[in-house]
Amino acid sequence: MTSIPSVNLKDFLSNDVKRKQQFINNIGKAYEEIGFVALKGHFLEENLVDNLYEEIKNFFELPVETKRSYEIPGIGGQRGYVSFGKESAKGKKEGDLKEFWHFGQYVEDDSKLKNEYPDNVDVNELPEFNAVGKETYRMLEKTAKYVLRALALYLKLEETYFDAYIYNGNSILRPIHYPPILKEPENAVRAAAHGDINLITLLMGAQGRGLQVQNNDGEWIDAIAEPDELMINVGDMLSRHTNNKLKSTIHRVINPPRELWGTSRYSIPFFMHPISEMKLDVLENCIDKDNPKQFEDITAGDFLHERLVELGLVKA
Repeated sequence: MTSIPSVNLKDFLSNDVKRKQQFINNIGKAYEEIGFVALKGHFLEENLVDNLYEEIKNFFELPVETKRSYEIPGIGGQRGYVSFGKESAKGKKEGDLKEFWHFGQYVEDDSKLKNEYPDNVDVNELPEFNAVGKETYRMLEKTAKYVLRALALYLKLEETYFDAYIYNGNSILRPIHYPPILKEPENAVRAAAHGDINLITLLMGAQGRGLQVQNNDGEWIDAIAEPDELMINVGDMLSRHTNNKLKSTIHRVINPPRELWGTSRYSIPFFMHPISEMKLDVLENCIDKDNPKQFEDITAGDFLHERLVELGLVKA
């Protein structure tokens, strides 16, 4: 595969059985072959997207000492600000050339989970920042729910199989700022080659070159979305749960050509995580004589902790 397939969620949401099945077939096939799709017909209104970009640009333009006042110690960067160069890809010592913010789940009816998750962090200088972030989080979570329903049907599961696991799940909305590059990077890129930890990732801001995906032949191909599209990819949790039937594909964000070093880049991934108790044990209907079980049993919470330790974000 040399390009990213495009699908429209309105087909799945339609009352037309054929259109719905075609969407299921297309997204399932894409996730088996390349692990990425570009999705139209999502729940993000254009004015919400515009407002979010304005708010995150305003935040990242704040003085460094102001931003760092929102960097919360002891929570592995799960909420609030994470400063430039702090995160690196698994197995890579150089920090990525980015700074970012984390919005987390807004738990309203589960005291146990409310205690498990860190609180979201309010930005005092920007009165609209948190409200816009929360609304974006909700709309991406809603979009992700229907994508997972389509995948459940593709996997011959009950349509709402994932619903209970993602309700109040440990999902993260991460606005990222890749600042202008001021000097020759020493073996560092905006985001080094990696796979995502979670079930699926919904990415805003994949317009223009930068994001690249590694196909089955080991070739890097550009993943460029249309302005009205989200780029959505499979994460390691879903790949593991499906015995690698659905592919968690290695991807990266390369540095721009030198003439564009003076420009910022913004992207906003939504990492769809389940609740910690979800068992990621390989699904029985993804195992056969040609595809023996590849992964040990583990919960989503334990798997996430393992990966955060590998990334250097939490201590073992």
